[in-house]
Amino acid sequence: MNWIVWSLLSAFFAGLTAVLAKIGVGGVNPNLATAIRTTVVLVFTWGIAFATTKPAAALDFPKRVWLFLALSGIATGLSWICYFRALQLGEVSRVAPVDKLSVVFAIAISAFVLKEKLSLQHAVGGVLIVAGALVLAWQPK
Repeated sequence: MNWIVWSLLSAFFAGLTAVLAKIGVGGVNPNLATAIRTTVVLVFTWGIAFATTKPAAALDFPKRVWLFLALSGIATGLSWICYFRALQLGEVSRVAPVDKLSVVFAIAISAFVLKEKLSLQHAVGGVLIVAGALVLAWQPK
């Protein structure tokens, strides 16, 4: 499968995650709910990793890889904690689109940090994502 299929599967599961998380976070501490979810993810992903590669391979990673994977993990954890709190307070149909502004942040940060070249296509797409998030999140009075 190519990247677009994997991306669409990721989007589907992220959408499903939002609905399941909203149901699961009702009436509980969102930080505890995030910890439970993270534990499940941890066990699930280690199972996949052990099934598809030798665990000792991680010992060969350079320190830089460990550093950036750890920083990415911290960013993921912070994102999930904020996301679960937002789901507890708001509607999935409004929280999820705002959360997807992460695409715009990823485009901007990748240009700055990774020196990826931005095009008119990126700018137009980013503006449309922001506009879509605003339309979906806005609640008329």
